[in-house]
Amino acid sequence: MTDTAVELETVEPVEKDLSGPPVPVSDEQLVAMLVERARSEGLQLTWQGGLLQQLTVMM
Repeated sequence: MTDTAVELETVEPVEKDLSGPPVPVSDEQLVAMLVERARSEGLQLTWQGGLLQQLTVMM
């Protein structure tokens, strides 16, 4: 088994303006936002019940 290090970029929160069309985000930005949210809520990224498992179940 190998470990992979990933450098994440902090995404600044943006005021939500729901009156216009959604603003597109890159895959990297989306992943960074998901990881940041998971960490802030104490959710594991891997293993049973972690973010990765939840994402793969949704697909």
